[in-house]
Amino acid sequence: MSRDPALSVIIPTFNRAALVREAIDSVLAQTCHDFELIVVDDGSWDQTAAVVAAYGSKIRLIRHTQRRGVSAARNIGADRARGEWLAFLDSDDLWLPRKIETQLAYVRHHPEVRISQTEELWLRRGRWVNPGRRHQKRGGDVFTHSLDLCLISPSAVMLPRRLFLQAGGFDEALPACEDYDLWLRLTWREPVGLISEPLVIKRGGHADQLSGQWGLDRFRVYALVKLAQDPELPPRLRPAVLHTLAAKAAVYAQGCEKRGKAAEAQYYRQLAGRAGRAGESPGELDFNRWALNPDFQSAGDVDPVCKPCSSQLTISMP
Repeated sequence: MSRDPALSVIIPTFNRAALVREAIDSVLAQTCHDFELIVVDDGSWDQTAAVVAAYGSKIRLIRHTQRRGVSAARNIGADRARGEWLAFLDSDDLWLPRKIETQLAYVRHHPEVRISQTEELWLRRGRWVNPGRRHQKRGGDVFTHSLDLCLISPSAVMLPRRLFLQAGGFDEALPACEDYDLWLRLTWREPVGLISEPLVIKRGGHADQLSGQWGLDRFRVYALVKLAQDPELPPRLRPAVLHTLAAKAAVYAQGCEKRGKAAEAQYYRQLAGRAGRAGESPGELDFNRWALNPDFQSAGDVDPVCKPCSSQLTISMP
């Protein structure tokens, strides 16, 4: 009976037959082979499944008959994984050959650090670009720096499977910004190790990428509301969370106003104002009455419905 691998690598993919082949090849070309590779096909209707199946026993293929989203794809991969450690690779990204070897060595030499990531190279529409200063990665306590912008890349991170599952994995209610949400839930508890060597090629500029679309701040608002509700969040961190929540709600409201979404703009303006006041006097705001409303239908005294998330959070507009 063979022992379990040290690492489980999970690649979620949807309709990326050409790109996923390159991602898979970059994993199979690693100098360290103490891993299993799990590819989760999230309901593709192109040749993705055939491309993955051609690798035979080198890959564990999990197929969704219907698209469930990248969070669900990563989560089911983690649930089925056998490794002590997890690493994720987006199907449009690539790993350099020493990524696994370097990162496993790092976590073994730094047992006090359970989450680590490597630096990365950025490739946009076939051209190398330098990340802006605001995207600069950090090590150690990264929580406050991550409130404004997600500073951990799924393709660069490694963490224990047990820690991932204890945290509840990626929030399947979120169609985007699911990484921002998870890392905030983890990094106020855990330091992050940073390996300065770039071992990931992060490719961008694809038509199917969500990161360049308008309106993503509403998902970050949802993540921040959840975070502010966490009874275990240290009181010293709460003002920073509320300040960021107020700012992002205000920015999204401004965008709604520019697009003629008056009712939605009012909703988020009120949200921003209440978060700002709560930042000064935390007792003024009951977060249990809030909900994200990505498909805004109503305002006023009607409780909006959040289609992709549960009914745990509701809001009664003033």
